[in-house]
Amino acid sequence: MLIINEFVRSFYLKEHAMKTTLLFLMLGCSALAGFSKNNATSGSAGFDEEKEKKAILLSVTNETELAFKGDFERSKKYYVHSYYTFIAYNNSDGTFYATVGSKETSTDQGNINEKQQNQETSNQSNYPKVERRNLVFKFFTPELAFVTWDQYNSDKEMKMFYHSKETRIMEKHDGLWKIANMTALWDYKNLIPVESLK
Repeated sequence: MLIINEFVRSFYLKEHAMKTTLLFLMLGCSALAGFSKNNATSGSAGFDEEKEKKAILLSVTNETELAFKGDFERSKKYYVHSYYTFIAYNNSDGTFYATVGSKETSTDQGNINEKQQNQETSNQSNYPKVERRNLVFKFFTPELAFVTWDQYNSDKEMKMFYHSKETRIMEKHDGLWKIANMTALWDYKNLIPVESLK
């Protein structure tokens, strides 16, 4: 009789443990599914990924054009002004520039390279032709995205390109995509003839 009681008790304990484990698994899966759903952008109501990609590129293009013309005051519009904003790039002399958290963040705190230093604001760009290729977008939320690409920046004569690898972390503020992180790594030694990119 004692053996039968132990068997029944053991059976109920195992069954209870299995039910508890199953319940926790179901709750865990449910929580993960909810997290995934809340963080997915493709399934978000009203989120148009292609439209947002174009909007991000418009902000990036506008900031680049203003910075390359030396109009750093207007380029600030396209940056997040917060303690975590980060800008980094290398210079042709082997040095680099990096800053974190300036509320006045923009590329006026240094320049993409020293050719821009002491440049007056004008309608003339130091790099009149810019091409972007191999763009990769990753949306974490409808208001947060990572973008990377290859950028080709022409010299003033538009004969040679400087190649750069670019990344941005973009945040959407009041309907406008702004730069929270800008990293640009330029190859100053291996210039590329403009005609070779056609």
